Amino acid sequence: MAEIIQERIEDRLPELEQLERIGLFSHAEIKAIIKKASDLEYKIQRRALFKEDFINYVQYEINLLELIQRRRTRIGYSFKKDEIENSIVHRVQGVFQRASAKWKDDVQLWLSYIVFCKKWANKTQLSKVYSAMLAIHSNKPALWIMAAKWEMEDRLSSESARQLFLRALRFHPECQKLYQEYFRMELMHAEKLRKEKEEFEKAKMDVANLDYPEEILTGALARIIYKNSISKIKGAEFHLSLLSIAQLFDFAKDLQKEIYDDLQTLHTDDPFTWDYVARRELEIESQAAGEQPTAKQAKAVELCRREERCCAVYEEAVKTLSTEAMWKCYIIFCLERFAKKTSSKFLREKRLERTMIAFRKAHELKLLPELQYKQWIQLLLQHDFLEEALEVAVAGTELFRDSVMIWQMKLQVLIDSESPDVGMLFEEAFVHLKTQGCLPLWISWAEWSESAKSKEDTEQVFKKALLTVTGADSVTLKEKYLDWAYRSGGCKKARTVFKSLQESRPFSVDFFRKMIQFEKEQESSKMVHLREYYERALREFGSVDSDLWMDYIREELDHPLGRPENCGQIYWRAMKMLQGESAEAFVTKHAMHQAGHL
Repeated sequence: MAEIIQERIEDRLPELEQLERIGLFSHAEIKAIIKKASDLEYKIQRRALFKEDFINYVQYEINLLELIQRRRTRIGYSFKKDEIENSIVHRVQGVFQRASAKWKDDVQLWLSYIVFCKKWANKTQLSKVYSAMLAIHSNKPALWIMAAKWEMEDRLSSESARQLFLRALRFHPECQKLYQEYFRMELMHAEKLRKEKEEFEKAKMDVANLDYPEEILTGALARIIYKNSISKIKGAEFHLSLLSIAQLFDFAKDLQKEIYDDLQTLHTDDPFTWDYVARRELEIESQAAGEQPTAKQAKAVELCRREERCCAVYEEAVKTLSTEAMWKCYIIFCLERFAKKTSSKFLREKRLERTMIAFRKAHELKLLPELQYKQWIQLLLQHDFLEEALEVAVAGTELFRDSVMIWQMKLQVLIDSESPDVGMLFEEAFVHLKTQGCLPLWISWAEWSESAKSKEDTEQVFKKALLTVTGADSVTLKEKYLDWAYRSGGCKKARTVFKSLQESRPFSVDFFRKMIQFEKEQESSKMVHLREYYERALREFGSVDSDLWMDYIREELDHPLGRPENCGQIYWRAMKMLQGESAEAFVTKHAMHQAGHL
């Protein structure tokens, strides 16, 4: 092995001598490079190989290349590149080749190789790297797309890109992304050739002898890809994705029309089709007849007409395809239009009316999804239609008895309408609901109780909740309980609640920090209590939270009843408990704090 390393170091000597001769590096720097190179060579030549050693080798050589570049710029010397930089580049490529042969499955290693070649190697070499990578990772469509884009955009070789896409589709005949990018590439290539031809014609040059195939210029190749793709991949969503790509190219109007017509023929039973066709009506301007109103009125009227045309298509859609998915598309459209800002009262009222009608019709047909019930109730509450909101909420809870979201909306309606039955309904809700996932409802109950009931009643809600809610959700509940205790009974009540919960794991750091903050807000905050809270917090989080230790030290230093002599002991306890980065962060913060106090 020593002979191999010696031979590789000797191979470096000509480039190193050149670096010293032309004044880019000093003799001492060359000696340091030789020593570092020997160490790196030893690590990649030993029997037990590690990927990190190869990565470190490559990174060192790249840093050296960049340093050479900077020094060349500084002294203005640009000669001898073949003997220096090219030699280093070839060596790095050799290391990458060995590493990628050893760890074939590491895609990130291949991508690092490609990034290096893009910056330092020539295009032919990079093309070979892509080929080698794809021979091993042919099962990854994203890599095929990356290689094809490079051939198209960097090598300006549409034929190579086309061949890559065709090979990729043999491996992945039903990959949507491959078809989409291949389709886009052919349209981009056609547009580029059309522009070139146009420029030549403007310059009055003879284009007869130039290679401008008619099937590419007219988008015929893109059309073939489109036809093949829709025969393999079914569904309106994919079909629409091709239409949206075609619409980016002005010359492809005929192709756009063909895709649109096929969409309506092939996918009449898909909500995506109807949704797209309806929304297209927004883009089509209508001719306003009769007397022309003011500009602002005209705009609102025109927009209303377009929206009515959209809704007419949706109405036809929900008759032809009366499904939950279709109604969902219709309602989403209505809500989107209602959310659009407008100064026209007429347009706002019209949008609200349409939205309410759509909700009611879907509900009557029992085709309204769960989320849409929530949106409907929110809309009714927003406009103070409390009676109707309650009717909808009751219907919603009958349909979705195990939905926390719908029960919460029903309770919100009752709270907003100041119903006397709110407490009973909370009790009823928990009869129907599973234990898990009810945290939002418990919090709503506690918040309502705080504003409408006695302190004793509210505390009972929190206690009931803590018996039911477990795991991570209970952490939030404990924080809410502690907050309520401080609001309702001051620090004394908060201490009582804290004491009752102090062994009820799990906790959050914020739970302890809240209690510390409540204590500090008192006129005569007691250090004995603060120490207890810090000690309990550190028992839970002392191995990971360096800030807690620092705050404890500051408390002993700054509090009137603190004991600065305890700080040394706290510091050493922290150093024993904290690990890794947390320990390093603590040492840094402690040093900065001490420097600030000097």
